[in-house]
Amino acid sequence: MDIAMIGLGKMGANMATRLLAGGHRVVAFDLNADAIRSAEAKGAEGAATLAAVAETLAAPRAVWVMVPSGAPTEQTINQLTEVLSPGDIIIDGGNSNYKDSLRRAAALKEQGFHFVDVGTSGGVWGLTQGYSMMVGGETAPVESLRPIFETLAPGPDQGWGRVGPSGSGHFVKMVHNGIEYGLMQAYAEGFELMSHKTEFNLDLPQIAEIWRFGSVVRSWLLDLTARALADNPTMEGIAAFVPDSGEGRWTVVEAIDLNCSIPVITLALQTRFRSREDDPFSEKLLAAMRNQFGGHAVKKE
Repeated sequence: MDIAMIGLGKMGANMATRLLAGGHRVVAFDLNADAIRSAEAKGAEGAATLAAVAETLAAPRAVWVMVPSGAPTEQTINQLTEVLSPGDIIIDGGNSNYKDSLRRAAALKEQGFHFVDVGTSGGVWGLTQGYSMMVGGETAPVESLRPIFETLAPGPDQGWGRVGPSGSGHFVKMVHNGIEYGLMQAYAEGFELMSHKTEFNLDLPQIAEIWRFGSVVRSWLLDLTARALADNPTMEGIAAFVPDSGEGRWTVVEAIDLNCSIPVITLALQTRFRSREDDPFSEKLLAAMRNQFGGHAVKKE
């Protein structure tokens, strides 16, 4: 199947490579000319402009947008509507807010385009292991893209599926990332607790390896944790600063809007916020309060 890949960052480039290996024709575009040349070296057909993308592919076209969420995605989709034709499919495989996807789907439908939102997970391992794809959109355009999804997924009938109408793909991916926050936090706290039990002199890399097989907490995330611990058991040289991509925040906001309790995910997000503070004021105030009511000593800086 012919498809255009718009955006050749690490994931977009890897997805294009996997599609090429699966026998698909890929037309590649990126604002970075070097990225286009790299894709061409792997067998893709490079396009210097979005107009050239449209000219290279025969209608009905399928165009996969893999650029940062927010303004870059908005601008790219708007530009595509100027060069594509009614009946073409625009796929957003980035981490867009599902509410933006709902709005885009409605606007594109009025113009005669099909819109498919694909929550994509797999990171740097997707090239070799395949991608997990949560697909939202009308049934017919999603089904027409089946050869693409089957190639990108871990298996033709594994790791992907249409989860509902437009917007649902990015909604499910949002929740997926929220769960990821909670899982990561639980692993991190468990290993921290074990590191504090100094009299046992626990070998954390060894324990991670034990848990990887047969344990009820085994997972791919644990596999990656074990790898990180094997490389650097004490996390030497790594700052305790954890960013968030935004999807954890969206998950918590959605839970508030729906009156749905998700305390683990919410606390995991809050813990990431705390990791970025060099000098947390609230802890200082706690110490001062203890001094006020109980005369407890205050440790000076």
